[in-house]
Amino acid sequence: MSNVLAENLSGKSVMGSDGTELGMLYNITMNLNTGALNDLLVSPNEQFSASDSRFQQDDQGRLHVPVSRVQAVKDYIVIDR
Repeated sequence: MSNVLAENLSGKSVMGSDGTELGMLYNITMNLNTGALNDLLVSPNEQFSASDSRFQQDDQGRLHVPVSRVQAVKDYIVIDR
């Protein structure tokens, strides 16, 4: 995957590889010691049942999607479901 600036990801839609729109990117978590990216924090769409997903949720209902699941970043952030 090519390099993408974080400022270009803010507010980008997140879509599953099956075409399901999951929601909007809220933030990205990282390991401060190594600089490795950990998770995408995704604010789920109202139409998407976050409780049915396999992703962990935080107290605000945001999905924690491991960065390793990202397949592409273009008009959408596409993740492997």
